[in-house]
Amino acid sequence: MKYALIGCGRIATNHIKAVLNNGLELIAVCDIEPNHIESLLSKHDLNDKSCIKRYTDYKKMIVENELDIVGVATESGLHAEIALYCIEYGIHVVIEKPMAMSINDADEIIRRSNEKSVKVSACHQNRFNLAIQEMRKALELGRFGKMSHGSIHVRWNRNESYYTQAPWRGTWAQDGGALMNQCIHGIDLLRWMMGDEIEEIYGATRQQFHSYLETEDVGMAVLKFKNGSIATIEGSTNVYPKNLEETLYLFGENGTVKIGGTSTNNIDVWDFDDETEDDKSKKGLEESTSNVYGNGHTSLYADMIEAIKNDRAPYVDAYAGKNALEVVLAIYKSQKEGKPVKLPLDSFASTDMIGEF
Repeated sequence: MKYALIGCGRIATNHIKAVLNNGLELIAVCDIEPNHIESLLSKHDLNDKSCIKRYTDYKKMIVENELDIVGVATESGLHAEIALYCIEYGIHVVIEKPMAMSINDADEIIRRSNEKSVKVSACHQNRFNLAIQEMRKALELGRFGKMSHGSIHVRWNRNESYYTQAPWRGTWAQDGGALMNQCIHGIDLLRWMMGDEIEEIYGATRQQFHSYLETEDVGMAVLKFKNGSIATIEGSTNVYPKNLEETLYLFGENGTVKIGGTSTNNIDVWDFDDETEDDKSKKGLEESTSNVYGNGHTSLYADMIEAIKNDRAPYVDAYAGKNALEVVLAIYKSQKEGKPVKLPLDSFASTDMIGEF
């Protein structure tokens, strides 16, 4: 399958690794800064390959090449626009998180991709973490019994140098705050595990230590699910002096699991009433990762290729992308209005928060 990548920044290397690991044919790369392209290709010993075309205009790249899959890894505010352009040309799309910055754009991606029979995968790669997959299997087997509650804690650090690397970071139009950028992976996992259907969210956000940004650096929320369970979210980039943890808890009538590590990659607690011999091997499971993005991009791309070949929905589809986005936007709306927000969210965008702090 012929592949092109749009956006050659911080996360792009994970996409290129996934492309090479899955044997996709890298046709072209695009970035408004040519030096970003060369730096990325050089990192993967690809800069001498003249067959890889370089572009600074993604529309030109799409029009001039026959492509099967495009990866979108630009600043968040451009994800929806670029994805919709690719969909119009019948190209399957892997979109970095968040899939969009507004409910309307997320809905449009779903509608147009269904219309054009195009596959869209939202890049929530942590669903493929070994620890997360084990938790999901236990959940689907009913081992937790009735669910009581759950929580996600994303306790990370982002300092001023991180934001000055790219001026779009920490803006409402192009990025959102800690919840939208750093915490959305954990939020995706929590909603997915707890049953997806949410009745109401009450959230509060603050800007404590990052006065040079437009957005929040800490956010907390309580979620009420339609199945009767409840959950909490804590997300922050204020943890001194470095990333501390990304931890997911599930508490059921017959089971308790804690997934920890810096990016939900370790099993810290694994206790079930119907314990088997196999459970002993789960306790203490650790998946080593080279960075907080984990190893899931390769699996996510492998799944996307299979989804195209077998004409099925990707494991992490556009609906999953919208679900994670909806939680973040509902927390933002709750902060803005000072009251709980009912779901589904009809219409809200990150830019509705301009001037909040």
